[in-house]
Amino acid sequence: MAEARNAFNRVPSDLKQLSTVVKYTMLDYVRSRKFYLLLTISVLISALLTFIVGYYRPVGFLSSPLSFYSGWWGSMATLVIILSGIFFGGDAISGEFQNKTGYFSVPNPVKRSTVYIGKLLSAFIASATILAVFAAIAVGNGLYYFSAVPVEFWMSFAFALVYLAAVLGLTFLFSSLFKSSTMAIVVTAILLLFAFGIIQSFVASYAQIEPWFILTYGAQIIGNILSSPYPVHVQTIILGQGAFTYTVFNATVAEGLAIMSSYFVVTAILGLLLFNRSEF
Repeated sequence: MAEARNAFNRVPSDLKQLSTVVKYTMLDYVRSRKFYLLLTISVLISALLTFIVGYYRPVGFLSSPLSFYSGWWGSMATLVIILSGIFFGGDAISGEFQNKTGYFSVPNPVKRSTVYIGKLLSAFIASATILAVFAAIAVGNGLYYFSAVPVEFWMSFAFALVYLAAVLGLTFLFSSLFKSSTMAIVVTAILLLFAFGIIQSFVASYAQIEPWFILTYGAQIIGNILSSPYPVHVQTIILGQGAFTYTVFNATVAEGLAIMSSYFVVTAILGLLLFNRSEF
């Protein structure tokens, strides 16, 4: 009888708790409107690209397999990733404060780190599912026009998953920092859609310094790997018979992976530390 009582009162292991958090967070995502809204957006983007390529037959798309995937995947995959990060990460942690759900989860014998990691894994799985659907439609169209999928596309898809992890890490950081989901979403959207790009262009063009500290700079390898040959690392462009010069930087594959991985590790840890210290 005592053994049965002890077994009943035994706290589940961290791994069991993590799997439970992932399971129920995924159920929340699948039942939510935002999952199907983002899926619809991705399908609509794919449908529009399918129509444009099929009807207008642009030479820039159909000259080679690499140019096709560069125009389709290389130019749009990062947008799908950013939207996924905003949709699934913006309110992942701040919602615990804003919706008062943290009052029910914190008193339970489950570590905050388990909740944080479980939500992060769930957001990655949900986002990767949306990205995989977008990739599958791109591959389907590519196989219609060309007989094989270039290996560079699969490399680009792998890089996109690393970028997805970095975007989610950054989004979770702001979601932990702000107790308002709206604030977390707005800050993340401004940074990823506008601010990082502006800072990157300013630093590279005017200061002529490689923007190795900008996440979007590292993410360039997603599209650059689909170029043949791969863009040179540093290129100086002279305009107006030497009146104006500016430097173009392109992250190498190793550098891009290092930047994105560093962003994920640093932001995920900082977000976890903030979540652990937050008061409900």
